[in-house]
Amino acid sequence: MGLADQRFNVNLSILFTELPLLERPAAAAAAGFTAVELWWPWIDTPTPERSELDALKQAIEDAGVRLTGLNFYAGQLPGPDRGALSVPGEESERFRANIDVAADFAASLGCTALNALYGNRVEGVDPAEQDALALENLVLAARAADRIGAILLIEALNKPESPLYPLVSAPAAVGVVDQVNAATGLGNAKFLMDLYHLSMNGEDLPAVIDAYAAKTGHVQIADNPGRGAPGTGSLPLEDLLDRLRKAGYDGWVGLEYKPGDRPSADAFDWLPAGLRAAR
Repeated sequence: MGLADQRFNVNLSILFTELPLLERPAAAAAAGFTAVELWWPWIDTPTPERSELDALKQAIEDAGVRLTGLNFYAGQLPGPDRGALSVPGEESERFRANIDVAADFAASLGCTALNALYGNRVEGVDPAEQDALALENLVLAARAADRIGAILLIEALNKPESPLYPLVSAPAAVGVVDQVNAATGLGNAKFLMDLYHLSMNGEDLPAVIDAYAAKTGHVQIADNPGRGAPGTGSLPLEDLLDRLRKAGYDGWVGLEYKPGDRPSADAFDWLPAGLRAAR
């Protein structure tokens, strides 16, 4: 096994960000990739103008790449926010307003994975109240994903970088996955296994893979420390991806790392050009 057995996509919200949004799909294609993913690109609005949605769709299609993952509206990301769906008031309403917009945009490009970031704890609000609101909103999101034949992803982040985010372990995120599936009966909620975040939490990555590969709908990677490209830190990422394959995971592996002090196009030297196009 090895890198040749993986299906990679490029996250255009952390790589190629030196370029305007509409130029990034073509840049990824020029680097040899045929699949991309995105955080919600319009951080200031859950409901952008149709012209903005159409322009991004056209840029993706013109580049000849496939959109394989999209985040729902998550507030200021990058920035202080870590999602909106568990935040009472305006942010929760913005998340709900975004659900069908994001799902319809994903459907228009054949994208079948939608990531819903949980949101930070809010001072003065009972965590149980936030969790109840989160479940309500995740049920709505799961139903919208099901409507377009997609899965709903729920992600664990890391506590050092996201101290107010409650899902900072694989078991915590998988617990929410199970709650959503029990509430909807759809079975389309899945775990987003980000190996960088889990390693930052000090989790036993081989054990996490063995325990949760079957519930995993998407994988993201970056090296640790530094959240750079594979090979810039100490994580045995190729071995971990091999372990995932042996455990039955055959989905996408999102490249969600920082390029460092170089152009993004130069941050893929760890991956031979012939292995970048999805097979």
